[in-house]
Amino acid sequence: MDRQGKRASASLYTAEERRRRDSTVWTLVQGLLAPVQFLVFLVSLALVLRYFGTGEGAAAADISIIIKTLTLYTIMVTGSIWEKVVFGKWLFAPSFFWEDVFSMLVLALHTLYLVMLLAAIGTVEQRLGVALAGYAAYVINAAQFLWKLRVARLEGAASDEQQPRLAVAR
Repeated sequence: MDRQGKRASASLYTAEERRRRDSTVWTLVQGLLAPVQFLVFLVSLALVLRYFGTGEGAAAADISIIIKTLTLYTIMVTGSIWEKVVFGKWLFAPSFFWEDVFSMLVLALHTLYLVMLLAAIGTVEQRLGVALAGYAAYVINAAQFLWKLRVARLEGAASDEQQPRLAVAR
């Protein structure tokens, strides 16, 4: 942070934010939920593509999309708690602003799918098409977060190298 308390633009976390990130249970929760959500996504994607390829399995695809949407809601709620703990904001902290913006698109598309399903709006193909659009947005959003994870690891390594080390007498 600079003298006015603003974040240095090149750094993802301040030292205090890094400390809070590393000490909160919500970091572990996010670390566990992210691969679970990805696995659910892969299974659901296969079921949706199976439906488009064969015309069979619409119910299985719908159930899988509902499960994917519930995991998305879960990771969004716990992610906003993580962001509040680490950055003091529920969402749209400067370090993750664009990831959160894209997350809102992913959430909107998944929610639109649920509305279409529950209100019987559109055809099965249209509904599953919305799910696929949500999945495409999810892949982009996941890539955004993976990139930030990489940046955070590189910053952490650089920060560790800059820490003064004590000489130990033998």
